[in-house]
Amino acid sequence: MAQTYKIFCMGNPLLDVQVRDGEALLDKYGLGANNAILAEGKHMPIYEEIVKNYPVTYVAGGASQNAARGAAYVLPPNSVVYTGCVGDDDLAEQLRAANKREGLHEVYLVKKGEKTGACAVIITGHDRSLVTSLQAAEKFETSHLSSPSVAPLVEAAKVFYVEGFFLTHGVDAVLALSKHASEKSKIFALNLSAPFIPQFFSAQLEQVLPYCDIIIGNESEAQEYAKAVMKVEETDLVAIAKGIATYKKENSHPRVVIITHGPESTILVSSADPDNAKVYSVQPISNEEIVDTNGAGDAFAGGFLGAYVAEKSLDECVEVGHKMGAMCVQLVGPQFKWPKVNVL
Repeated sequence: MAQTYKIFCMGNPLLDVQVRDGEALLDKYGLGANNAILAEGKHMPIYEEIVKNYPVTYVAGGASQNAARGAAYVLPPNSVVYTGCVGDDDLAEQLRAANKREGLHEVYLVKKGEKTGACAVIITGHDRSLVTSLQAAEKFETSHLSSPSVAPLVEAAKVFYVEGFFLTHGVDAVLALSKHASEKSKIFALNLSAPFIPQFFSAQLEQVLPYCDIIIGNESEAQEYAKAVMKVEETDLVAIAKGIATYKKENSHPRVVIITHGPESTILVSSADPDNAKVYSVQPISNEEIVDTNGAGDAFAGGFLGAYVAEKSLDECVEVGHKMGAMCVQLVGPQFKWPKVNVL
């Protein structure tokens, strides 16, 4: 019988090109210290410049791929599979090698002659600025999900996870997966990913929201969601989480909303009991122990998903998410400790 997986993840596969002490780059390219953007023409020279002028670290990236590796780290072998679009180049091989190390299986759509996407990661202090050039990643085709190698994996999966970044080009594919999950009474999870997703892609977000059973985001993404979708200037994260949880829904699963806030408390609201938010404190990590925060939110999501599939309580899922986020910030980029540490 063919191998199947409990978690099916979809996103933009990217190679992170990471540099430290990049204050001059933030100034030169007009970048926010703790933001994520899609590269425009004016940003394109940054990729050559950092390789030429800075010591760079190459790390497998892409938000959903990071989370998928996190879930694979937590779970037994052959639990997680990931899809996205890459080129036929060395960058894609680097991604495959990183996935293999963490036990993540991939079924990439490979575009001949295209370049695999890259993300410039500019670290300043404990902040990270992400500048993404999607390249092949935005050439993903919805038909890949119904191809002979992928369709059985979609059918067999119990939980689906997609990054909000994918909504910039692939809303049809996201709708295909989320509607499948809803019709088959499976679980569909979406990460808001960055403030610009609700800000500029709220129409796509609102198409998918009715099918979302789990939504994960951070404080700045939640506040942008409040402005764009709820049409309110709201900063209270509990109120925003309740607004997301009670948004219209196409199935009978309660919607669970988790909002992280770096070292501050994490908030969870379920539509089953929207007036009783749960607040979870985060175990503090000393400044000296923090290497960088790139991928910490993805690590949280991966830990949460892994624990969820392992049938842990929501309280335990958040706890495992916190452990994975803490592990990630003590390493370079979105990576995890080796040999494996049992966090379940």
